[in-house]
Amino acid sequence: MSPIDVNIADGIATVSINRPERKNALSVAATNGLTDAWEQIEADDNVRVAILTSADCGVFSAGLDLKEATQIKRDEGVDILSKMRDPFHETMRACKKPIIAAMTGSLMAGGMMLTLNCDLRVGLKGTKVGITEVKIGRGSPWASPALSMLPQPILMEIVLTGDLMPIERLHDYGFTNYLEETPDAVRSRALELARRIASAAPLSVIAAKGSVRATMDLGCAGGLEEGKRLHEVVYASNDAIEGPKAFAEKRRPVWTGT
Repeated sequence: MSPIDVNIADGIATVSINRPERKNALSVAATNGLTDAWEQIEADDNVRVAILTSADCGVFSAGLDLKEATQIKRDEGVDILSKMRDPFHETMRACKKPIIAAMTGSLMAGGMMLTLNCDLRVGLKGTKVGITEVKIGRGSPWASPALSMLPQPILMEIVLTGDLMPIERLHDYGFTNYLEETPDAVRSRALELARRIASAAPLSVIAAKGSVRATMDLGCAGGLEEGKRLHEVVYASNDAIEGPKAFAEKRRPVWTGT
C-alpha cells in the first residue's frame, strides 16, 4: 500500500498520508511521495486546488518517523534527511495552487511543518498542536514562516518548550480557518472550501495566493510590487473579460484560464 494517495476530481486534488499504523509519520517513502504529489499537482493544469489530509488515527501527522530514522542511522550511518528528495517540503511551499489542510487529528513536528505550507487550515476540536523538536534534539528551521501566522511570544513558547497546545488556543490567534467536531466534518469543510476556490477564475486564484505569499516573504513594499507583476497576466486574460460579461448577463462565468 502506498504511503501517499492522490485523488483528482473536479479540479480538486486530495493528497492523503496513509500510515495510520505509524500515526501518519513521515518516512522516507512518504516524504518522497509527497514531493511527487506536489510536482504532479503543479504540472496538471486541470488541478485548481489541493487538500492535504491523512488516514484517521487520532493524529494528522506525528512528523518524522523517528523509528525509521534510528534504523537508518544504525544500519547506514546517515541521517534520514539525506535520503529524502525534499526534506523540508520546499516543493510544497512553492506550489502555486492553493492547498487546504484538513487536519483530522493532532499534529506535531513535521506535521506542523506541512500545515505551515498550507494556505487554509481546518482543524479538529479537542486535538493538540506543537513543534516538539527541542524535546528530541532535532530542529525546526522551517518554523520561521509561522511568525506571520501566530504572535511572536506564542511561537516562541511553541518552539522553545516543545509542548503541545490545544488547537482551540491557536484557533483564537487565527491559525485555523475552522474547527470541526469530527474528522468527516473536517474533510467536508475542506472540500467545501476547495469547491469554492475551484469555481473561481484560475489565473486570479494563482495570482492572489502568489501576492500574499510574496508579502509574507518580501514585506509589504516588495510584496506589493511582486503582486502587481503577478497580476499582469490576469488583467490581460480572456477571463478578465468573461467575468464582468457574465456578471452583466447574470450567468455563471465560463473560465478558460487564458
